[in-house]
Amino acid sequence: MALSTPKDYTVSLHYDRRLYGQDIAGSVAHARMLARQGIVSDKDAELIVMGLTAIRQEIEGGAFPWRPELEDIHMNIEARLHERIGDAAGKLHTARSRNDQVATDMRLFAKEAIQETAKGLRALQKALLDQAEANLSVVMPGYTHLQRAQPVLLAHHLLAYFHMLERDVERFRQAYQRADVLPLGSGALAGVPYPIDREFVAGELGFSRISENSMDAVADRDFLLDYHSAAATCMMHLSRLAEEVVLWSSEELGFVRLAEEYTTGSSIMPQKRNPDFAELARGKTGRVYGHLMALLTVLKGLPLTYNRDLQEDKEGFFDTVDTLQATVGAFTGMARTMQVDADRCRRAAEGGLMLATDLADYLARRGVPFRQAHGIVRELCGYALKEGKALKEIGLKEYQRFSPLFQEDVLTITVESSIAARDVPGGTAPKRVRAALLQARKTVEKAFD
Repeated sequence: MALSTPKDYTVSLHYDRRLYGQDIAGSVAHARMLARQGIVSDKDAELIVMGLTAIRQEIEGGAFPWRPELEDIHMNIEARLHERIGDAAGKLHTARSRNDQVATDMRLFAKEAIQETAKGLRALQKALLDQAEANLSVVMPGYTHLQRAQPVLLAHHLLAYFHMLERDVERFRQAYQRADVLPLGSGALAGVPYPIDREFVAGELGFSRISENSMDAVADRDFLLDYHSAAATCMMHLSRLAEEVVLWSSEELGFVRLAEEYTTGSSIMPQKRNPDFAELARGKTGRVYGHLMALLTVLKGLPLTYNRDLQEDKEGFFDTVDTLQATVGAFTGMARTMQVDADRCRRAAEGGLMLATDLADYLARRGVPFRQAHGIVRELCGYALKEGKALKEIGLKEYQRFSPLFQEDVLTITVESSIAARDVPGGTAPKRVRAALLQARKTVEKAFD
């Protein structure tokens, strides 16, 4: 925003007007409390509430006369209230400061943002579960170091992201609990000299408790850091999934095909279907990280209590909320519409040396120390590579060159037997994955509280 006067430097209205709903709700609750406590008359409180209700309708209808010279959302609403109801408007700010007012607005906004974010994460989790259940029998290579390692069920792989997202939901749940504290009534920093009822206001606004120290209440922005931190971790998880999607949808792997609405074409190459949504998610992760670091930097040197630096808590926070929620929404649609190429996945799982670990386990079960078995199979794999053969193409006599303990049943080791053998809690065996899917379904139906 270009500055036309020095005073423009302090203006926050172009972004904090987004808080109008929270600001009006806090003011309505405050006015009702003032009347309930006999601090203002019932008539004045009724006028104030009616005026605020009309102002909300003006804003939502696009008719509100915004005045940048008033700097912020709070003064714009207060000035408009005076225009509508006269001197009674001046009584609204009794027993209140903009310091505890804006802290309340931000906590209300954060609580709503957290609930909406958690709702989006639940939708994404359900989309992943739908894909896992629809492709329960699909086998694919599991990777370490981006090298094919062991066969797994695709459903098991998708469940890994389900659990990452579940930890994200838990982080946002904790963030909600810490945001759920009413600071209103703290005044500028020391409390207020009126017989206010903070518990009543907390109940009106849906807060579970009130702040315990007025100085901390107006200076605290930890609850925003909690959201930023949870969002940064969540974006990291989504960026990892984005990278999987980019790889899986490439012609080299071809495990999945993305719906056209989640890809874009090339300006010059007609055949291209670029996974731009996934790529953008990787890129947007950096801006979310940046907003976390920016707020930490704003807060690190502030003495108590309120300082104007705290005005810088909003733009980055709003952008983090918008970026995360948009990314979660895009991934939900992408996951729901993604098509899996089961044959391509299986061919990749069956190829090369994917069953090498199973061969080492075969020897270990026959008494060979695992490290020795590992060495035998490593030599066997070297032989296979030299001969240009996959392990499934090696005959019994070739196996026995490396160990006489290899018997006819070694030829029965397959992708299916490998997966079925991982029959431990958390393993990729089909019955374990089916049980995990059932438990995951129960988890996503739990209320966010």
